[in-house]
Amino acid sequence: MTVRLKTLYYDSVAPKLQDQFKYHNKHQIPKVSKVSVNRGLGEASQNAKALERSQEELAVITGQRPVVTRAKQAIAGFKIRQGMPVGVMVTLRGERMYAFLDRLMNLALPRIRDFRGINPKSFDGRGNFTLGLREQLIFPEVDYDSIDQIRGMDISIITTASTDEEGRALLKLLGMPFREN
Repeated sequence: MTVRLKTLYYDSVAPKLQDQFKYHNKHQIPKVSKVSVNRGLGEASQNAKALERSQEELAVITGQRPVVTRAKQAIAGFKIRQGMPVGVMVTLRGERMYAFLDRLMNLALPRIRDFRGINPKSFDGRGNFTLGLREQLIFPEVDYDSIDQIRGMDISIITTASTDEEGRALLKLLGMPFREN
């Protein structure tokens, strides 16, 4: 099963990036190495059902079973003890990563109300991009009737690019709908 976005990368994006940044070696060309989808659940310590529902939702959205993240230290103000579940996360690589990115860029993001594009300034200085979503309903896999509460998630796209400019060029050529400032 070849993924459309992976084929697009190797056929057109990589040669364009090589011409634009004058790379001498094909291994210098930036590529997406992994995508991390994270959801923090403050109420997970009191509500075990919320944790299970979030796991099911992320599994449906990403196609991979999420891992429960636990508190590294106790925080009395939030009533959290060390080792308590505080969220769920999935790390996608390979075919699943490209399939998820394709669905995110072409199906989910355009379904956001009043969508004018993504802020192109959300890079970390090393070519990695992080995006926060407010609700899970933008993904077509999520059934509206099956959700108990609207919860957001953070999506981090980790690239092999060394600068933000290279990372932005890579994601733009892949089809990420950046906002024009």
